[in-house]
Amino acid sequence: MGSLGDWPEPVVCVQSLSESGELVIPGQYIKPQSERPSFCLKEMNIPVIDMTGLITSREETMKQISEACREWGFFQLVNHGVGIELVDSVREIWREFFHEPMEVKQKYANTPKTYEGYGSRLGVEKGAILDWSDYYYLNYLPLCRTKWPAHPPSLRELMEEYTNEILKLGAVLLKVFSMNLGLKEDALQKAFGGKEVGACLRANFYPKCPQPDLTLGLSSHSDPGGMTFLLPDEQVFGLQIRKDNQWVAIRPARHAIIVNIGDQLQVLSNSIYKSVEHRVVANPDKQRLSLAYFYNPKNDILIQPISELITLKTPALYPPMTFEEYRRFIRTKGPRGKFQVESLKSQR
Repeated sequence: MGSLGDWPEPVVCVQSLSESGELVIPGQYIKPQSERPSFCLKEMNIPVIDMTGLITSREETMKQISEACREWGFFQLVNHGVGIELVDSVREIWREFFHEPMEVKQKYANTPKTYEGYGSRLGVEKGAILDWSDYYYLNYLPLCRTKWPAHPPSLRELMEEYTNEILKLGAVLLKVFSMNLGLKEDALQKAFGGKEVGACLRANFYPKCPQPDLTLGLSSHSDPGGMTFLLPDEQVFGLQIRKDNQWVAIRPARHAIIVNIGDQLQVLSNSIYKSVEHRVVANPDKQRLSLAYFYNPKNDILIQPISELITLKTPALYPPMTFEEYRRFIRTKGPRGKFQVESLKSQR
């Protein structure tokens, strides 16, 4: 297995494979039979929550959010306060980036040390089965030398505006989550590190795939961070979540932001809130783009179940671990998220 400084094998851009015209995908993208997408999906959708209800019908909306966090781990927010024009613009500016010439994108090629930049694989296990997608990973907080693409030229300005809106939305939701757990409204924000939270973006590009029944755009995983704000592709569906041991295909509401609980919130809530397995299927006819914004705890803060949630009947399910320790493990193993959390924590 490679170190976090190197990829174990040459990285191939999936977009170039898609545009080659080949009708058979390379073997390293073919999933084992048990992991291939099933099209016998449960007919339901994740909760859709109107954020204006926090003003007009607060108690009912708080209840809706609580049930979504406990039972689904996912929900869609409408009337979320982020401008519709801004939402549309950030999606389109990243679509422009992924259609820049390859020599432009390769200037930002990433490494597994931070993942920041343009890439096409996750994890450093040699011979791993890969996903049918490319991405751009962008660190924003803590403040650092962010690897901004120079083209399109308005990308940085738009993303800084969008980031500020997402950070405000994240702070509001952490208050709601805290109160729904019976805690002080600032409990989860403090557990995240106060104002010193982490924020990063992964822009996901899923090229057309000639054999979508054999692969996945993104393997089944749970998100390792705090919570995720996803701008889905409203024209091309692909996100699926596991509910009651069945896959549910998500149908995005117009201009909605999809929110999901990450592993760190599951730990802090002592598994009251669920970090749920999800995946992305490939499409044979259309490209797809989505933007996942991760609102994370401070890197070096210890994450463990909040003491007020621990009782004789509900003992702590997780020992302390910093987010950086956890993330380093995930970066080594790839998008397996919570599947290896229990074994990892039992070693401590």
